[in-house]
Amino acid sequence: MDNRQAIGSWLSGPRAAAEDAGVDFGYRGEQLGLPEEGPGSIARPGRRIGAIAIDWALCMVIAYGLLARGNPQAMGNWALGLLFVMSLLTVGTVGSTPGKRLLGLRVVSEEGGRLGLVRVLVRSALLCIGIPALIWDRDGRGLHDRLARAVQVRI
Repeated sequence: MDNRQAIGSWLSGPRAAAEDAGVDFGYRGEQLGLPEEGPGSIARPGRRIGAIAIDWALCMVIAYGLLARGNPQAMGNWALGLLFVMSLLTVGTVGSTPGKRLLGLRVVSEEGGRLGLVRVLVRSALLCIGIPALIWDRDGRGLHDRLARAVQVRI
């Protein structure tokens, strides 16, 4: 093996090395029966991060304007509580938060319907912890979505 190939496989990660060896991983969402592109396909990470940034900014503005009374520590705590409540109410009823709606995303169950209250509660609580959302599977779903058996799709 040439040194350039060894360095390239190390930098590209194990997936690229496995693909070079002939392993076919398919596209994101193929195992879930979702289309590769277009409506109903798995949401890309950039859109999902943008949606949570919009939701967080909205919660920070509400917390600053209505609840924190100038205390920065209280503002962060109130914003986290608002994010939990907003996620619980909006994902549980219409399937998307304001940020997801603006970016054309929706949260659905793996079977394709709406999430039940318990699954939305689990998903929202894990999202507020933060760490599960940073751990992704090969379909690009966060650990909070996997545990709630949910998937974020494009509208």
